[in-house]
Amino acid sequence: MASITLPVLALPHPLILLPTARITLPVHRATGEALLSLVQDSEAQPVIAAVPLSSPDASLYAWGTSARIVRLIRPPARNQKQPYLLSLQGVSRVRIIGHADSQPFQQDGVLARRVEFPDAEGGVPSMESIVKFKAAALKLLALLGKDTTQQSKRDTYRKIADMLEDTADEKLAWMADVLVATVNGEYTDKLDFLSATNADDRLQRATAIFVKQASITEVSKKIAQSVDDSLSKQQKEFFLRQQLSAIQRELANLTRNGVVSPSASAASDVSNHSGQGSELDNEEQAEVEDMADVKAKIEAMAKDSEERKMGVREWRRLKRIPQGSVEHGLEWLTAIPWPASQGNTASISVDTLRDPAFLANARGQLDSDHYGLEKIKKRLIEYLAVVRLKALQADREQALAASQHKDAQSPHADLNLSINTLLPHQNARPSSSSKSQTSTVKGPILLFIGPPGTGKTSLGQSIARSLNRPFQRISLGGVRDEAEIRGHRRTYVGSGPGLIVQALRKAGRPDPVILLDEIDKVGQSNLHGDPAAALLEVLDPEQNHSFNDHYVNVPIDLSQVLFICTSNSLDTIAAPLLDRCEIVQLSGYTYDEKVHIARRFLLPKQITANGLAPEQIELSEDALLTIATMYTREAGVRSLERAIGAVVRYKAVDWAEHIDSSLTSISTDKSKQVALHSSSEHALKEYRRIVETSELEKILGIARWDADERERDERRGVVYGLVVTGMGEGGILPIETLLIPSGTGKLLLTGSLGEVIKESGELALSWVKTHAYELGITQHRSVDPLKVPGEPRDIHLHLPSGAVKKDGPSAGIAMTCAFVSLLTGACVPSDVAMTGEITLRGRVGPVGGIKEKVLGAHRAHIKKLVLPYANRKDVEQDVPPEVRAAMQFVFVRTMEETLEAAFGKGVLGWRRDSMPVLESRL
Repeated sequence: MASITLPVLALPHPLILLPTARITLPVHRATGEALLSLVQDSEAQPVIAAVPLSSPDASLYAWGTSARIVRLIRPPARNQKQPYLLSLQGVSRVRIIGHADSQPFQQDGVLARRVEFPDAEGGVPSMESIVKFKAAALKLLALLGKDTTQQSKRDTYRKIADMLEDTADEKLAWMADVLVATVNGEYTDKLDFLSATNADDRLQRATAIFVKQASITEVSKKIAQSVDDSLSKQQKEFFLRQQLSAIQRELANLTRNGVVSPSASAASDVSNHSGQGSELDNEEQAEVEDMADVKAKIEAMAKDSEERKMGVREWRRLKRIPQGSVEHGLEWLTAIPWPASQGNTASISVDTLRDPAFLANARGQLDSDHYGLEKIKKRLIEYLAVVRLKALQADREQALAASQHKDAQSPHADLNLSINTLLPHQNARPSSSSKSQTSTVKGPILLFIGPPGTGKTSLGQSIARSLNRPFQRISLGGVRDEAEIRGHRRTYVGSGPGLIVQALRKAGRPDPVILLDEIDKVGQSNLHGDPAAALLEVLDPEQNHSFNDHYVNVPIDLSQVLFICTSNSLDTIAAPLLDRCEIVQLSGYTYDEKVHIARRFLLPKQITANGLAPEQIELSEDALLTIATMYTREAGVRSLERAIGAVVRYKAVDWAEHIDSSLTSISTDKSKQVALHSSSEHALKEYRRIVETSELEKILGIARWDADERERDERRGVVYGLVVTGMGEGGILPIETLLIPSGTGKLLLTGSLGEVIKESGELALSWVKTHAYELGITQHRSVDPLKVPGEPRDIHLHLPSGAVKKDGPSAGIAMTCAFVSLLTGACVPSDVAMTGEITLRGRVGPVGGIKEKVLGAHRAHIKKLVLPYANRKDVEQDVPPEVRAAMQFVFVRTMEETLEAAFGKGVLGWRRDSMPVLESRL
């Protein structure tokens, strides 16, 4: 055999190039560039060796085909991912010398290899081989011509048949190459045909291919005919099922008759299916590719895992049911990021946790995303620190397990163990028998409680960015069906997986940060189940490693997911669900914080959203503070952002009109451009970029709140209490009392009061009646201050804004002080406010919402606050230092201390001598 050195190109499986055939295939850019240089350096068409693969594992076959490079299409330079397109024309057979050591062309570029050309490429075959070859070829061509519906293919098969009859016997070996390259056949048969160098041997192998292909064509035509005969208009949707049944019956008959073995028939069916892939339209080809991707995902799953077993079962069922069946859930099964099936993506977050600067980066991320909320940030840093320590602990355990496993096989196990435990844990590989290393990397489930607009959702996004994990938000507001969490069973039409599985698919990783938003608005138990109860398994670390979605029907590991919940209140959250969460309270922003947030975040965002530049608009500090205090009253900043957006849009209109008027004036008379240029400069000076407080009323209208709460006067029977509105905003509320003559000693309560606050009023009046003699209201202990002989009276207590419902156990001491002021005539100063509840013994109990109430009092210019002593820690921890420095706080335990703090020392004439010295005790 003659030998020569040629570049070797490995053809992708199952592509094969025979002599006389022509193929076009995509090649990698590196290979294309190497081929391009080869073409440019050659004067004629360069010749390379196109070698097929003996199996999908990329091992080169011993035989190939020398081929000329007919065309090489270079992709556009802007598209770096598009491959080259290469067209090859087969010439003759070649044998690769040392093919076992050869490397594919695509990996190492132009790799020159020695190849041999066979000596007996031609020759005259025997008459028996010629007769069998022509008979089998003509029969196959006739069957293919009848089976196809395209006229062009019929004409092609007819021309080949005419050419075959006119071909001389010594050239039939060349005709065999043409026919085998044209018809479909099994890949292994074509490889065997490629290695046939003798003409007679080549005809015999080609005849075997034609006989097998003709048999397959006849069976397929018979199956299609039997299906067409039994098909009616009402049965068209069962076409695929009937065709599959017919194929199975025909294969069973062939197997019983011994015509073909089961493995051979199956391989022939697969080969036929793959051979017809070139004739599929774009939609069918896309469907085939999608199913190939699904199969590849199943093969990528961990061996012996439950999801892989389910995937194999679903894949087998998929072959027997239509593609659009409601029972087809294989796509969702393969779309879930199973932890055991992940590559390096599952370790991304763990690598982030290993970074020594992790906590510093997380702290910087929180500071850049949020202003204020120092207590919340401190808790989140603790949360992230726990997650990091658990990740490092898991690494150390795996490093120890790996070293013990390795050293157990060493003769010096004890010495190696002491050395390996000192090695860095990053270099240790996890043990195959251990659990997933990220299964223990889990902190507590945080529950952010706070009013709307306080940044609960954005805090979850900041945590995800700090951990370098994908973020998914699940809105639970209005969820009334348990199947929204657990998924629907496949027996229902239109069924699908639950929200948890959908979030995992969108995240693409088994360890995302999932935010369960508005968990307090989940529907209660009904005929569709209890969604809150379904969340118990999701949020329980002891159960969520095997979460069961009804649609997927395979246990899903949620132990690597970080769940964060948000809620506006705790009242409607189920107690078992609340027990699984750690509450983090977001009470709202101070006005100073709101101004900084508006300056740092909200204003730049609105400027960009409305098409302006930062140098074209500016809001003064007083204007921002006025918007926050007089136009918006909320704990968050959403209304503040909307108000700032209205101001920016107003200035955007001014700027647009200013530009339009300038351009119109210039285009009106070009001869006066100099004068108009000066007037345009004057017009630019008239545009005011700074928005002052005096312009807000023209832009935003009349303020929704005015300064009435700051204009207070000292009046008998009027005391100012502290309240928290439904929007999470604190403020002061006057408690007004009035004596009604000619009464019967009753207490009249108005102001849309709830049951609890009514009870506080009755309790306060009872305490005042009991201590009326000590306070100097009556002259005898047995006299009722409202039923003085000859002067019976009623007391009317009213809380303004009667349209707003009021309730809660926090107005007891304020009502008591109002009754004392009304009956004694002493007045509480107008710059004093109070909150707290009392008991019948006169003890002052703690209340909630201290931060909001203090901030509301500070806004109203209250100078002195009377608070329960038990709330002292809340003031010191939650109230900003600048607010504490501007106000006086008096913490009281008893009602006597409260009256002295409210009215002043010595204002009320207590009858100390008549007060009991001893207090009875049980």
